[in-house]
Amino acid sequence: MTDWTLLHALIHTTLRQRVLLPKQTSVLVAVSGGQDSLCLLKLLADLQSKWGWKLGVAHCDHGWQWDAGMADHVKKVSDSFRIPFYVKNAIGLKEKEAEARKWRYQALIEMAMEGAFQAVAVAHTQSDRSETLLYNLIRGSGMDGMQALTWHRPLTPDISLVRPLLAVSRQQTWEFCQQFQLPIWEDRVNHDLKYARNRLRKEVIPYVKTHLNPQVETVLNQTAEILQAEVEYLELIASQGLVKVLSKDEKRLNRTLLKNVPLAIQRRIIRQFLGQYLAKKPNFEQIEAVVNLIFAPNRSKTSSLSGNIVVEVQGEWILIVSR
Repeated sequence: MTDWTLLHALIHTTLRQRVLLPKQTSVLVAVSGGQDSLCLLKLLADLQSKWGWKLGVAHCDHGWQWDAGMADHVKKVSDSFRIPFYVKNAIGLKEKEAEARKWRYQALIEMAMEGAFQAVAVAHTQSDRSETLLYNLIRGSGMDGMQALTWHRPLTPDISLVRPLLAVSRQQTWEFCQQFQLPIWEDRVNHDLKYARNRLRKEVIPYVKTHLNPQVETVLNQTAEILQAEVEYLELIASQGLVKVLSKDEKRLNRTLLKNVPLAIQRRIIRQFLGQYLAKKPNFEQIEAVVNLIFAPNRSKTSSLSGNIVVEVQGEWILIVSR
């Protein structure tokens, strides 16, 4: 066992209190080579004997020119911990944040399935969480988007995504890596200001810390915690409400019953309903268009949805019809 630090104690306590990675769980640790993922890997490796985990290291190689050598570097780190190494290589992946993120999660799922892992641990920190809240707020998001980085969520019915470092700042992971001389790979993409998240990290949040609130990351993290609990509650109420207003064939909503539901729950019920028919999550405008049908005249309709989907009022019902 390595030197026991305050960070070891914090993560050990967090895992126990939140039941994130129960004993004997098989855990695939996503490692990019940066400070946060190296910190997570060492913490879990050090705690492995206490929890009886089966660990593996996963690396996603984007195939970009400046990524050359990164996978080999992570494999050496993995070998130094005597932990099995898994890698997925992208082919022709565009240099776009959203596409790269989507590919990484799919790659992690595939590696977890190949190695029969029950959980994938990623190194998102308190700093990442605060940046995500701001990023989604600026783009235009409700409560759900601003609490997006949760402690855990399902990737598949059999594999969960876990974020053990959400109470840890980026400064703490840096100090931990320095203390144990972990070989950090400096990814130059993280410094490219053409990416919105990098600009938030490098310019916006430091400005807020200096001029408005030095504890901004902590405050935003607390806000995300509050939002997470409230979103879970509202989604539960909406799910129960959907059952009450949904027709037996599950294709229509009873707008007479919906009229007596608070607006916040109306929106969530309609979002859950539309989610069964749309390829992508419905946006605010699409949801509002259907909300307006609750009190609209008979035969009113909206065609703002994607594909050939139209929502129409027929008597006391709101239903999906083909265009």
